[in-house]
Amino acid sequence: MIDEQTDKPRHSFWKELPILLGVAILVAVLVRAFVLQTFFIPSPSMENTLKIDDRVLVNKLVYNFRTPHRGEVIVFKAPVEWSGNPAGEDFIKRIIGVGGDRVVCCDAQDRLMINGVPLDEPYIFSFDGQRDKPADQEFDVVVPEGRLWVMGDHRSASGDSLEHYQQSGENVTAATIPEKDVVGRAFTVFWPFNRATLLTVPEGFEAIPAP
Repeated sequence: MIDEQTDKPRHSFWKELPILLGVAILVAVLVRAFVLQTFFIPSPSMENTLKIDDRVLVNKLVYNFRTPHRGEVIVFKAPVEWSGNPAGEDFIKRIIGVGGDRVVCCDAQDRLMINGVPLDEPYIFSFDGQRDKPADQEFDVVVPEGRLWVMGDHRSASGDSLEHYQQSGENVTAATIPEKDVVGRAFTVFWPFNRATLLTVPEGFEAIPAP
């Protein structure tokens, strides 16, 4: 009797194991599809905030409940005109302006202006004391409703809204991305461990008024 009683749960476990594994895989797939996903950084366009081969965790659920905010780092499906890849490609940039915002370069202190207020950007790339300019040309745009003006923190190495504004003959629609194409918000660097950090909204954006 003792042998039969101890064998029964052992046999039951092996019968249930495929079910448990299947459930675990299903949960992982659902989480990746709808809640959280990891992305690696393939380019220098967000340095020094994000470096090549960093891994970030992206919240794919947050924008189901609210619209994207200025200052957030987002992953989005890049337009074919941006990526040159008909199969689609994910880009990562920082939101500078949302629908209705007027974004202007630049004030007397070489800062972007959003809705008439200068934006301090301490995250802009610098190396050996040399800091990128906020933009390499003057511009004055109003972001269309439902679209986002996005820029890389490494301004001189980023294929972003400003570059595509220039390339499109100053077409602000071609230079912005629709909110519906946003995959999610990158909220933390988790790899490598020595660079682990939260990707919070910089303080400068708090002073920006609504359009």
